[in-house]
This record gives sequence, structure tokens and C-alpha cells, in this order.
Amino acid sequence: MTDLLAALLLGILEGLTEFLPISSTGHLLIAQQWLGNRSDFFNIVIQAGAILATTLVFRKRVWELATGWGDPDTRDYSLKLAVAFLTTALAGLPVRMSGWELPETVGPIALALIIGGAWMLIAEHFAEKRGDVATITWKVAILVGLAQVVAGVFPGTSRSAAAIFVAMLAGTSRRSSATEFVFLLGIPTMFAASGYAFLEVLRDDGLCNEPWGEIALAFAAATVTGFIVVKWLLGFIKAHRFTGFAIYRILLGGLLLLLMPGGR
Repeated sequence: MTDLLAALLLGILEGLTEFLPISSTGHLLIAQQWLGNRSDFFNIVIQAGAILATTLVFRKRVWELATGWGDPDTRDYSLKLAVAFLTTALAGLPVRMSGWELPETVGPIALALIIGGAWMLIAEHFAEKRGDVATITWKVAILVGLAQVVAGVFPGTSRSAAAIFVAMLAGTSRRSSATEFVFLLGIPTMFAASGYAFLEVLRDDGLCNEPWGEIALAFAAATVTGFIVVKWLLGFIKAHRFTGFAIYRILLGGLLLLLMPGGR
């Protein structure tokens, strides 16, 4: 397999998995077992492509939130996004600077996939008992911010899964409302995380030996695929539960443990 084709496939995989509740980190790690390991900078860039896709999908909503501060409801929503982002930053930055995180190996990721899948089934079951609640409360905003930190520390958890289902358990039982809030929050959160990681790479390794053609191709693939997936998911969850994603996580995690019992 050529390096360009491998880069294209990794970009498509990033776009497919970044915002689905199935863990992009886990899937990329598995894929790189066959497609070859890539630099941290490559992974940062393709993640940025997925973030750009989400920004494009929500461009009207982002503009409304940025310019509509005269409307009380818009201002309230924007402030809750800001509080969630600051919660993630204040809790996550010390963790990041300390270097404390689990290794991105198959064993921990497989367990995170299984536990996360079970958590999704439980969370959706209890959320449905609350009825159809679309409101984002301050408690939801803070807990979603903390959920993003947990997802960052435990590879395979999935940022979107952790945050969406915390929101649903904390009071926002309507799937579409919880998902929109998490996706909008992901835009500044992931741009900030990618920017911080980029500065680390620039400081430690530099960018002289990067395959720019492969990176550009993977970035474009992640952006296009991510745009399609986010648009599809927003329509899908209006009439469907997340059960299929949860079952997929559990089956994939179990298969990984069976095939790679050493956790490599």
C-alpha cells in the first residue's frame, strides 16, 4: 500500500470516527497497526480537519451565538458554552502539563470501549425516564466540561460519547439538544487542544521531515468525511437511539481483547 493511500484512509477514518461516539483514538490506533504509525503532527492535522468540518456544519449557529448577545436565550447558551470550555481548560490543563495519561495501547482502549458502551446503554435508559428535556442547565455545562477531561485521560472513551451521555444523565434528555451542545463545545475545545499539541510538537521535534502531500490529502479527507458524518448523525439521532453505537463498542472492545490479549 502506498503512503498516499494510507494517509487517505487514515483521514477518512478520522472523519468517520471523531464525532461518532465510538472513539477516534481507538480506531486510529488499530488502523495504524496495518497502515503504519504516523507522527503526532499528522494526527493533530487530521483532527483539525474534523473540527473544521463541524465548524462548517454549525457555521450559522456559531455566527448566531457570536453576534446574538442581545437576545437573552442566545446569551445564556453562549455563556454556558464558555463555562463548559473553561471547566475543561481549568481541569484539563494541569493534567496535560503533568503528563498523566494512560498509554494508547490496545488493552486500555479495548476496556474503555466496552465500559463506554455499557455506560451509553445505562445512560440512555435513565435519560428516557426524564421525558423530553431540551434545556441546557449550568450543571449540565459544568459536567460536560469535566467529561471532556475524563475522555482525554482515558483513550478509547470518546469525547463525544462521554460528554453527550453526561449531559443526558444530568438533565438534557433530548439527544439532539445534548449532541448539539457537545459538538459546539468541541469546536473551541479541540482547536485549543490541537493548538497546544502543535506547539509541543514544534518545540520538541520540529516539522522539517513531515510528508506535506500526505498530510494535505489526509486533512482534506478528514474534513469532507467529517462534514458528511456530522450532518448524517444530527439527522439520525432525531429518530434513533444510540444503542447501535453502544453495541458496536462492546463487540469491538471484546474482539480486541480476544485478538490481542497482551494489550499491545
